[in-house]
Amino acid sequence: MPFLNGRLKRIMDILLVLLSAPLAVILLGLAALAIKLSSRGPVFFVQERLGRNGVPFLCYKLRTMVEGAEKGTPQWATEDDPRVTPVGRFLRQTRLDELPQLYNVWRGDMSFVGLRPIRQHFAQILAEKEPLYHLRFLARPGLTGWDQIHNGYPSTVAGQLRKFRYDLYYLQHASFWLDLVILGKTILVILGRKGQ
Repeated sequence: MPFLNGRLKRIMDILLVLLSAPLAVILLGLAALAIKLSSRGPVFFVQERLGRNGVPFLCYKLRTMVEGAEKGTPQWATEDDPRVTPVGRFLRQTRLDELPQLYNVWRGDMSFVGLRPIRQHFAQILAEKEPLYHLRFLARPGLTGWDQIHNGYPSTVAGQLRKFRYDLYYLQHASFWLDLVILGKTILVILGRKGQ
């Protein structure tokens, strides 16, 4: 797995952040305005996730749910989740809610392509059911990945375990070219508004 944690992938991440930053700043400004005008609460949602080697980091997103939605028992968001605001639904469908994670990529917490970062609560549940689950922490988590373009964002344990099969495929086949394919297909998914 030399590519996963290698210099080429890191250089690729930095270049992509720099190239996307001008448009991202404009989109973030518009999204922030829409969030503030449509619902109470902060623009950004910050949550601890597990990164490479299982090390926790703060993951940044645009807030898509009503204020205080995450204060109870952790739960996966569903397609018709009542906690999601109308503006939040659009941001999720277009994946604009992930834009603040460009900062995580710049810091080195995340990569453009990888396995989606997960909360410790859910990681513990899945690790009890899947002996190989620890392998997902061999690399930095990503903004998008092989799983997202094929499997979306499952909201059940069974769906998450199915998702892990795609994650394993990426870990075994990660390469510069596969990352390019994933980035291209991610754009098609976004244009088709198939995000959740």
